Amino acid sequence: MHTAQKVTGRGCRVRCRAQCSHSRRGFRLPGLPAVLALSACLAVSLAACRQPLSREELALRKAKKTQAELEKLLQTGNFNGDSRCALVKQIAQTMMAAKEYNALIIFLTDWVEKNPDDSYNAYWLLMTANAYLENDARPIARYYLERIIKNYPDLLVQGQSVHFLCLQNLIRISETSGNRITYYNQLISQFPNNVNITEIYYRLAQEYENEGEWDQALKTFALFLNRADAQSIQIQGKPNAYASAKQLIDFSNSSKDWTFASLEELLAAVKKAINKYDWRSLDKFKSKVNFFAMSWRQDESDENSQNSFSMHSYMLGNKIHCAEGLDPSSTPTEAYFRTWGWSNRYVTVWYLYFRKVNFPSDPSVHGRWEWAGIYFGEKL
Repeated sequence: MHTAQKVTGRGCRVRCRAQCSHSRRGFRLPGLPAVLALSACLAVSLAACRQPLSREELALRKAKKTQAELEKLLQTGNFNGDSRCALVKQIAQTMMAAKEYNALIIFLTDWVEKNPDDSYNAYWLLMTANAYLENDARPIARYYLERIIKNYPDLLVQGQSVHFLCLQNLIRISETSGNRITYYNQLISQFPNNVNITEIYYRLAQEYENEGEWDQALKTFALFLNRADAQSIQIQGKPNAYASAKQLIDFSNSSKDWTFASLEELLAAVKKAINKYDWRSLDKFKSKVNFFAMSWRQDESDENSQNSFSMHSYMLGNKIHCAEGLDPSSTPTEAYFRTWGWSNRYVTVWYLYFRKVNFPSDPSVHGRWEWAGIYFGEKL
């Protein structure tokens, strides 16, 4: 009995210790060997999960290392002008390659401020402006580009004029026609051999139009038309540059005596002349410049659409009819008037095309109406 009790007691103590240890396992701090073992396991695990650096990351690390070395080298100050310029340029290009635009701006503006006699300061500020453009900060970029043109002599870098590059950027980012007029004129006067003057004249004339400087616009369009390559030049976004400029100048130089004060007056006069078979009056009412006669599929700028002919041969011996009013597709600036019965080999239906005169240069004509052309056939 005594032995059995002793064994039984020891068993209870063992069970109690085991239960106690199990219940407190979450609160016991491991010893140093366990911590070291756990750290080793984590290190192995992290090393196994770590991905190799991409080419971009490796290039960025290399660029930052090179930048730090170059900046340390620059601080020694033992360089002549050209060597120092090359070193500053290398640092700036390294920052640009790493897309560290803010650091580049601080570095270059600080350099210009501390080295006012550096002959390459115009170039450093151009790089500053480019960094702002990369950050989509156009107003600040424009400030630096204009500052270069106004305050620094021009500089050739790798055969390129810094002022020319500034003007190109200013034209691209400017938001007002007034500013672009200034920049285009500077290009024409300072860099005539660096640009296509013919295209610049056309774009400059359009900017004058946008600003309401009509006399300057007409003079500049005339300069464009007088260029030898005006008829053949291809201007991006302006497929009919020559035709549109010529029409404007031709209209400007004409008598404009065929226009009517209102669309109602023009329509009434044309209907009366058709009903009376008065071809002489119809010939008088037609626009004397830029009048076209074409199918609906043609373009007004096509050479064979510009026609100057008398209505006499098309009215003679035919019964001409006309609609009571304008076609429903007419707008406040354009109107279509259906007529039929004309002597035509293929098509007897003609739509007479009336348009509101858009010529702000002459207030006495601007806003009047003209008979500008004829469309052959039914409307598409």
